[in-house]
Amino acid sequence: MTTRRFTRILASAAALATIIGVSACGGSDGNKGALGDADKAELVFWGWDAGNTMKELIADFQKDNPGITVKFNSTGTASNTQTALSNAIAAGKGAPDVVMLEDPTVTQFAVTEDLVDLSSFGAADEASKFVAGPWNKLQYDGKPYAMPIDSGPEMLFYNKAVFDKAGVDGESIKTWDDYYEAAKKVRATGSYMTNNSGSAMEYQPFTAQAWQAGAHPWKVDGEKITIDMTKDAGMKRYIDFQQKLIDEDLINTQVSNWSDEWNRSLNDGSIASLTIGAWMPVNLMNGAPDQTGNWRVAQLPQWKEGEEVFSDDGGSALAITAQSHNQAAAYKFIEYMTLGKGAVTMSQTGTFPCLKSILDDPDFTNPESEANKKVNAFFGGQNVSAVLAEAAKRPVGEFQYLPYNAFAQTQFGDDISPAYNKKIKLEDAFRAYGKSLAEHGTQQGYDVTNEG
Repeated sequence: MTTRRFTRILASAAALATIIGVSACGGSDGNKGALGDADKAELVFWGWDAGNTMKELIADFQKDNPGITVKFNSTGTASNTQTALSNAIAAGKGAPDVVMLEDPTVTQFAVTEDLVDLSSFGAADEASKFVAGPWNKLQYDGKPYAMPIDSGPEMLFYNKAVFDKAGVDGESIKTWDDYYEAAKKVRATGSYMTNNSGSAMEYQPFTAQAWQAGAHPWKVDGEKITIDMTKDAGMKRYIDFQQKLIDEDLINTQVSNWSDEWNRSLNDGSIASLTIGAWMPVNLMNGAPDQTGNWRVAQLPQWKEGEEVFSDDGGSALAITAQSHNQAAAYKFIEYMTLGKGAVTMSQTGTFPCLKSILDDPDFTNPESEANKKVNAFFGGQNVSAVLAEAAKRPVGEFQYLPYNAFAQTQFGDDISPAYNKKIKLEDAFRAYGKSLAEHGTQQGYDVTNEG
């Protein structure tokens, strides 16, 4: 079976959806080799604009590159972007030149040959400039298919006021055993250490925490996929720990991430901590304003004391679609956004960077900068950027995402949530999840082995 068969299967499914924004696209006719003029082009760029900085970024790029114009089409969310791109692929035309994607979805479009291998532009030579976590997620078959915009090292955020009430020192939580003991003390005060309902919104934290536990729930080798949800040593470690938290009522299993109730619980202190990506500070500031001065951030607990094993949670990247006729100019724009002045601008407006040069720059961690002053005030005067930058530069192990990541996230909620509702054990839920993933992969044309 050739890789192109996957494209046809994916396209057939996507064609059932309403095509979003196809009329305003840059490429057509599945063009695979038109590099175009690197200095003259009209680019179409799809993505979201959480920091409201795209207008400024594009204006600065066009000023430095007067022969290139960039039309930004805001898709609103990462999910909308992925859907729109799938629809353009199904139509065989209408894809943009440059597309913003969440890191875990890049492989999905790389394996179907609908993204450009950026090593042809020298992108592979830039690996050492980025921290390992986000860079590694964008590789397929040993080649980069996107360039990272930001980073999301998994961190421990905690409410010091709640911890103090419980007699817990957040800085002393070095291991997951420490975390467990702290969770019991926090629960005795009436609050929960954290939340997890097993919904699709908890999929990304699951992958990050399983990653840190050394898990390999799936392995992708070209067209061959091996799924091991319950026998893999790292998965067993993750499942056993989560089951203990569920059984002892140490986490709120009724609240999903990003729900209104989640923000209310963070704001009133009934949820006392989160293990989540380094991009979380601004979200906490917006979602829990009544807790100004109370929150802190610390490094992620370790499975063995003294280790420094980390993982990445989330992240976004820029890719060139295979339909683009302006690939050379598109890569110049991507270079500006990920390696050039654009990356600096984004780091100054709330995007957590993945470029080592920015993380190492004293200005980034300067507590007297206006951006840092605002964040540090919410975190009780802590130098937040310094703690986050330290985490971003720590080593991470290898972790893959499935080439049908969107399905994996949606199905996660369907199969895993019953365990958090205490209807079944978590091991059984993950066994069912593995079966769902294997069946879907087989339907998509992959050679899937499900080991349990």
